[in-house]
Amino acid sequence: MINPSLMCADQTSLGRDLARLEAGGADMFHFDIMDGDFVPNFTFGPQILEGLRPLTRLPFDTHLMVRRPERYIERFRLAGSDIITVHAEATDHLQRTLVEIRKSGARAGVALNPATPLSAIRHVLDVTDLVLLMTVNPGFAGQPFVPAVVPKIRALSRLIRRHNLPIQIEVDGNLGPKTIPLCLEAGAENLVCGTSSIFLKGQDLTATTQQLKASLA
Repeated sequence: MINPSLMCADQTSLGRDLARLEAGGADMFHFDIMDGDFVPNFTFGPQILEGLRPLTRLPFDTHLMVRRPERYIERFRLAGSDIITVHAEATDHLQRTLVEIRKSGARAGVALNPATPLSAIRHVLDVTDLVLLMTVNPGFAGQPFVPAVVPKIRALSRLIRRHNLPIQIEVDGNLGPKTIPLCLEAGAENLVCGTSSIFLKGQDLTATTQQLKASLA
C-alpha cells in the first residue's frame, strides 16, 4: 500500500497535494503527529485532519509520536482518523491504550523505534491491527535508513504468519528505490512514503505516485 506522509507535502497547499496524490493512486494518507517532547519536532494538530477529511474518502493513518498518547485518541478519531498508531515507548499502559483505540472505532496500531525489540509488543498482538516499524529514528524527514530494522521486519512477519494474526506491517523512514525492495522482501505491506520516493523536488506528485505504484505491481 502506498501511504504518502503529509508532513512532506507543501504545507501551504495540503488540499491540492492530497488531490494529486489520490489521483496518482495513493491508498491512504499518513499524518505524523509530533509533540516536541517524544520526538524533537512539531507537526499537525487535529484541526488539519478535520479540514482535509471532507476532501477524500481514503483512510487517514494517524501516527501519534507523543507522550501519553491515550489523551488524544478521542480527539483524533473525531477529527477523522481511521487508524491510530501509538508508540510502545510512549505509554505506560499500551494494552489499555490499544483497546481504547479499537473502542473508538479506529484500527489500533503500535509503533516501534529502531532500537526497540519486538518483545515490547508480543503481549498486545491480540489487540493490534497494525505494527509500524520505524526504519529511521523518528522526528525529521530525510534521516538515514537503519538496516538493522530489516531482520526485525522479517521476524515480525514470521511471528504474524506463525500465529495467523490479521496484522498489517507498516514501515516508515527513508523509503526509496534501494530500501523499499528490502522492506517488501522482508514482509512489509504498507509503505509510508516521503521525500525519498514521492515528494521529489521539482517532480509532479501525481506522476511520482503513479510511477511508484507501477514499480510495485
